[in-house]
Amino acid sequence: MEKSYTIYLAGDSTVANCPIHEAPMAGWGQTFHEFFQENILIINKAMGGRSSNSFIEEGRLEAIMNEILPDDFLFIQFGHNDQKSYGTDPFTTFQSKLTEYITGARAKGAYPILITPVHRRKFNEDGILENTLGEYPEAMMELAEKLDVPLIDLWSKTRKLYEELGVEGSKKLFTIFAPNEQPNYPEGIIDNTHFSEHGAKEVGRLVIEGIRDLRLPIEKYICEKKFLKS
Repeated sequence: MEKSYTIYLAGDSTVANCPIHEAPMAGWGQTFHEFFQENILIINKAMGGRSSNSFIEEGRLEAIMNEILPDDFLFIQFGHNDQKSYGTDPFTTFQSKLTEYITGARAKGAYPILITPVHRRKFNEDGILENTLGEYPEAMMELAEKLDVPLIDLWSKTRKLYEELGVEGSKKLFTIFAPNEQPNYPEGIIDNTHFSEHGAKEVGRLVIEGIRDLRLPIEKYICEKKFLKS
């Protein structure tokens, strides 16, 4: 009998399932299950507006720890809201909070995977993507090396994706719509942080690339037809 795995997702709105009234806005975790065969269960616990700190304070990490089982995976992506007043400092409290996710998962016999935060869509006048995430990506990479935690560098992967698509082409990844183009946004919307359903799937594809880069045991359950672009 083939082994099954459960992947828990902990993160912010760029990962989370968005409510139906915000469609077609979507976090990459919302459509992530589509890349796998039936042996993989995705449990998306990500929540909009949360930092690595507030996610813990609200008991959300504890809830995961009460469910997670040996050989499950915990994918951890924070950084966007850690910049805010209820957040953390990159090389001190951010790293210490992330360590709680890592040690908690390991204590349960599960596998923590760190994922650097996705870029926001902010280009300079030369068409080069600007970093709006400060030192949080570097802090996470440093911690991954220190604690020997597998890391998917979504920060670098999304930079490459956005710059390849360019200033105009990258708009389709985000919740950017003209007035009356989408029923939930009759006045239009320009949101350079949150993905459209299309963008969520493209970023999810980058996470799948990361799984393959790391040669995680769950890679054998990737649905090749869904992963490959048509």
